[in-house]
Amino acid sequence: MGEVKKVGGADAAPQVNDFIAYLDRLGWDFVTPVEERALRSLLRELSFVGLVELAQHAKTHGRAAFSAMVYRMWLEEVSPGTRGTGAAWFNMGVELAGLGDTGNAITAYRNALILSPDLYGAAINLGMAYESTGRTDEALTAWATAIQPDEVRTALLNQRGRLLENLGRFKEAEAELFRSLLINPRQHDAFTHWLHLRLKMCQWPVFGAGIPGLSPTDLVNGCGGLSVMALFDDNGIVNNGVRNWMNRHIPEAPPRLSPETGYDHDSIRIGYLSSDFCLHPISMLTAELYELHDRTKFEVYAYECGREDGSYLRHRVLSAFDKVTRISAMTDEQAARAIRADEIDILVDLNGLTEGTRLPIIRWRPAPVQMTWLGYVGSMPIPEYDYHIADEYVVPPESNADFHPKPLYMSRFFQVNDRQTMIGPPETREGVGLPADKFIYCCFSNTYKITAEIFDCWMRILSAVDNSVLWVLARNEWARENMLKRAADRGVAPERLIFAEPTSPPAYMARFALADVFLDTFPYNSGTTASDALRMGLPMVTFSGKTYSSRMCGSLLRAVGAVDGVASSYDEYVDIAVALAKDKKRFKAFRKSVGGDAWSRSLGDVPRFVRELEERLEQVVVRPGRG
Repeated sequence: MGEVKKVGGADAAPQVNDFIAYLDRLGWDFVTPVEERALRSLLRELSFVGLVELAQHAKTHGRAAFSAMVYRMWLEEVSPGTRGTGAAWFNMGVELAGLGDTGNAITAYRNALILSPDLYGAAINLGMAYESTGRTDEALTAWATAIQPDEVRTALLNQRGRLLENLGRFKEAEAELFRSLLINPRQHDAFTHWLHLRLKMCQWPVFGAGIPGLSPTDLVNGCGGLSVMALFDDNGIVNNGVRNWMNRHIPEAPPRLSPETGYDHDSIRIGYLSSDFCLHPISMLTAELYELHDRTKFEVYAYECGREDGSYLRHRVLSAFDKVTRISAMTDEQAARAIRADEIDILVDLNGLTEGTRLPIIRWRPAPVQMTWLGYVGSMPIPEYDYHIADEYVVPPESNADFHPKPLYMSRFFQVNDRQTMIGPPETREGVGLPADKFIYCCFSNTYKITAEIFDCWMRILSAVDNSVLWVLARNEWARENMLKRAADRGVAPERLIFAEPTSPPAYMARFALADVFLDTFPYNSGTTASDALRMGLPMVTFSGKTYSSRMCGSLLRAVGAVDGVASSYDEYVDIAVALAKDKKRFKAFRKSVGGDAWSRSLGDVPRFVRELEERLEQVVVRPGRG
């Protein structure tokens, strides 16, 4: 939930029109003390309702500063007990915040709460103002102590949950959101955040004991895009989750902007839309793609709405485009019209439903051909998408009826890679806290992908291989605690779980060489992480299911010629992982299949991938008169 807008009243006082006419004659500019005294005299006679209309008139005519000033002057002229003074302070705070005067906005919101303690909207905005200046403890206090009616208490709880999550205080955030859901279980956004927090904390079972008022079907239907892929190997459930999200968040499609017949360009203008042109896995995969596009055939545009992280990768990626348009401050319509003005032939959305999505832009149809790729690897039944870049393994042709939009098939694999990824100097097992004489299984995927079922598979593997340990990345303390508890419940000693410490991207790459086998997640496979492991010659075991997200790693293993690492059931997954530790001959052969030039001649053959992608784009581009 964002800031609360201004409050107002019913019909304005009759004298407002005369007041506005008087100000128009003065040009809304008071030069002399006499004119200011005259204005103050008039304001003393103006009701709060009339004041709101006057301030709104000023703002809609480009006089936002006057709008804030007129609230201040009215408050200075009327007595503190005048009806509407609390709301006037609140409205003035909104205007000041809009002008960037956060300090005085905080004062206005605090005054509003002194006069009207139950004006919970002022508490919400006060907390957000504190948060914007880094005063997070004061923000949390403002939301915790506000007086509000039961039916809107959820707004303050949700704000606390959001901020606590941003501060990395996941357990507290989860508790606040759960309190909110107990008041009103029909809050989809609160439920989505609550569930994803539990996934990130490995808080199994992720639905807990349920939420009063929500059926098991409601719980499934409430899952967000990433959560639904992490929990369900079923395209139908994924499709339903996307539709539910669309219905809640995305307005109906407006009239399309681009011509159905396309443009008559000599070259193909391809636009990439993303919030992840920074130190992010998407850019780690795609950086070289933008550099290698054939400029004799393609013009390459970026529409970016991400963070300015100052990283070398952001600089490299943005330097690779022919034109970069920053759309962060634009509305969805403005961004869509900017894309239309560039006459983009093919727009590639690299976000989908991931964080930072600008999906409403897609609904405007700013390009004749639109596709999705990499960021969200689930089915997306959105009519404004024409294609999803895939391969015949991640989306088998027989699954096309359940997968949307239409796959644009690459001949070998779906994922592009960057050959210039930096790899740190070799490290030793002892140097990172690993035992030198154990068989090292590892998984460096995000914890929200680690389900109870796959973790239990890992415990079965450790139980079957006595001299083994699991080296796992868990960035938060609650995930580590929950993994250790479940391991103990499965009879696995805590010292057999070794938690990897966060490190730099080059050091992270080098550490793959210290492990023996990478254990993939299911049903949401590793993507960039899997490719990184294979680049470093690390054997991998995956479970391929029915969805794109559950078949990604299998596609990558097939590409390097290591299909023996692909399982089709949990039991087979465990059997393969155990056999690799116990059968030295099999392990040696598997390691050889993923070592040497296996990666460079397949996943790392970026020029060949780019050429093939360009061929596919040439096949689907729309041109006038082209049937």
